[in-house]
Amino acid sequence: MRFVLASGNAHKLRELGALLAPHELVPLADGLALPPEVGDSFRANALAKARYVTAQTGSAAVADDSGIEAAALRGAPGVRSARYAGEGATDKENLGKLLREVPSGGDTRVAYVCALAIVWPDGTEMVAEGRCEGRLTHEPRGAGGFGYDPAFLPYDLSGGLTMAEISAEEKSAISHRGRAARALLGDLERIEAA
Repeated sequence: MRFVLASGNAHKLRELGALLAPHELVPLADGLALPPEVGDSFRANALAKARYVTAQTGSAAVADDSGIEAAALRGAPGVRSARYAGEGATDKENLGKLLREVPSGGDTRVAYVCALAIVWPDGTEMVAEGRCEGRLTHEPRGAGGFGYDPAFLPYDLSGGLTMAEISAEEKSAISHRGRAARALLGDLERIEAA
């Protein structure tokens, strides 16, 4: 199947394109702005973006909404992860704010959460969610990944590597987005088999 990715994020296009293979993801057309993320959950935001892109393009769309939840901040930044340090904030600014607000000597538990939604032109909708738990390091490192990856130490790996220090294949195997994508692929296979 072919889907328009309801995101202008090139990192997400590459990552989700690999995760959702053999299905094809195509980039969002230049100039098509997404609706503001005003939902109170990752699921609500992913569905809103996929619905909008499907309505605008007439094509099936897949959308992701994801972020990080810090136990010390009662789940913040959550759905505001991409703009935690303000509208238009960079990954570095968002990460810096999180590191300032979560004390290094306190509760550093964090979780990446992802909701992936597909909406077809006939109104059919599908959502899958994934979660990756870990802890925050106040010594960011690694050149891979994006967002909060340099400070995220996943529990699923030994060796103390951050998400930004592991290969794309290792990340896909344990990440919130990888888990959501595998669940979504399972749902798509069931539809195709029916």
